[in-house]
Amino acid sequence: MSEIDNEQNLTLSIVVPMYNEAENVTAFYSRVKKVLDEIRVSYEIICVNDGSTDNTLDELLKLNKNDPSVKIINFSRNFGKEAALTAGIDLSKGKAVIPIDADLQDPPEVIPKLIEKWKQGYDVVYATREFREGDGWFKLWTASNFYRIINKIINIKIPKDTGDFRLMGRNVVESLKRLREKNRVMKLLFQWVGYKQTSILYTRQKRYAGKSKLHYWKLWDLAIEGITSFSNIPLKFATYFGLLIIIFSFIYAIFIAANILLYNNRIADYHLLITVILFLSGLQFFTIGILGEYVGKIYNEVKKRPLYIIRELIGFEESLEKDFKS
Repeated sequence: MSEIDNEQNLTLSIVVPMYNEAENVTAFYSRVKKVLDEIRVSYEIICVNDGSTDNTLDELLKLNKNDPSVKIINFSRNFGKEAALTAGIDLSKGKAVIPIDADLQDPPEVIPKLIEKWKQGYDVVYATREFREGDGWFKLWTASNFYRIINKIINIKIPKDTGDFRLMGRNVVESLKRLREKNRVMKLLFQWVGYKQTSILYTRQKRYAGKSKLHYWKLWDLAIEGITSFSNIPLKFATYFGLLIIIFSFIYAIFIAANILLYNNRIADYHLLITVILFLSGLQFFTIGILGEYVGKIYNEVKKRPLYIIRELIGFEESLEKDFKS
């Protein structure tokens, strides 16, 4: 049922953020379409072109020309994957929404399992990676420790080895659309809204083509973003650590005084003084950095800039497309 007869009765909205995925577009579409046609549900495939610099948009336009179920959100520039996911979710119409990447690491063939669980009464069905093909030991180690550490720091729990790939009912989607903070980590927002959730297991496959856009530095930034957006523990840590240093300094001062008064030992080594100064200076910069993370978030929020800017919409309702014509 690729044709969309009545958008109010759409069953599924597939949301696909894309940044320089021209090599993957055709293969991804073929596999998704095959799966969705086999399970015979009405659907839309919302592809978000996140400021790609390759031929991603051209490939998407070819698909849209032959299949009206393919809809395109074309950003004015690159706003990042979290913004692209947000835009796709904002404009989705389906009774259920499935975010999925275009690189085919999350296989579309898992979608029927998500739908089956959803029909059992769950609001969210997230896909948990049982095996990860093509990932080295370092990637597996960092991923495992990311979930372990972040679950100890933030006040919500995210399932281990779970990304954005999941199915969400319309009630969950409407709740997500109310969350408009600028600093976004979608997998954490998916958990924050709550609702009745369950999981299915799957094997994450190798990337079909191209290179991943999420390098270790970006993953580190995403981890910091998640921690500082959902927890004030780093601020408490800075406070407690500063207090600990004060106590240590006080004890050390007593130790020096005792050596001078009782044993006439004078500790006058300037190396010790330099070490203490450097340590305290490092501590100050560290705590200022933590404060800066939170102040920066406040700064971004008070500017009230939009999460994304759409250059054009293709394949959506005519009235909606006119609103975004540049």
